[in-house]
Amino acid sequence: MRKSQIAAQLYTLRDYARTAEELDRTLAKVAAIGYRAVQVSGIGPIAPADVKASAERHGLGICATHVGYGRLKDELDAVIEEHRMWGCRYVGLGMMPAQFLQAGREGYAAFAKDIAQVAHRLQEEGLQFIYHNHKIEFEKYGGGSTGMDLLLQGTDRNDFHFELDTYWAQAGGADPAAWVRKLAGRMKVVHLKDMAVVQDKQVYAEIGEGNMNWDAILDACRAIGTEWYVVEQDECLRDPFESLAISYRYLVQRAEN
Repeated sequence: MRKSQIAAQLYTLRDYARTAEELDRTLAKVAAIGYRAVQVSGIGPIAPADVKASAERHGLGICATHVGYGRLKDELDAVIEEHRMWGCRYVGLGMMPAQFLQAGREGYAAFAKDIAQVAHRLQEEGLQFIYHNHKIEFEKYGGGSTGMDLLLQGTDRNDFHFELDTYWAQAGGADPAAWVRKLAGRMKVVHLKDMAVVQDKQVYAEIGEGNMNWDAILDACRAIGTEWYVVEQDECLRDPFESLAISYRYLVQRAEN
């Protein structure tokens, strides 16, 4: 991991990026922390050209996104055009729609079939579909397979890649480092998020401030050739810019020169 590979997930700052003006101020602060890339998620609505202009103004690349399922299915041409304009290869889906998740094992198969054409088209266009998990994907079905196992086994390894969220893997009872290694060859973007216990409750934490095994997680990411280490914190117990700064400083200490 190099410093240039550490990115900030803008979902963490969604309350400060609702307009183009807010986004510009926010990206200035993100760049001042030291980040050189962001993941676009949870902002706006803001015109893609304005997003590009602000990112370039502050020296930030766009490494990945989260795009709504409806847009992936119905506005794929526009999605492709936006990502090309941003110089962003990784097109992410934050979570599969509820109708698939609620259908259990059969729902995963239906989702894999439904998204296959989109993922293949993105691959043909030089982009890469990535799927971001929550804890529900670690529910077990017959034979001990989890939803994540079903996705891994039931999708094309070239078209369908993953964006493992370390916090949600831990919350689902899985070993994040083991899952990073399990996704070798199919995961170039990882979501780094720590878990702490405060007053006997599980909470989001800055990287290095919680209880997760970052030695094992980061070693696994390095081993499989992860390209982007994206810091995300769904909820912060302090100012979210300060939270992103704490996480960045921790990761920089662990980065290669």
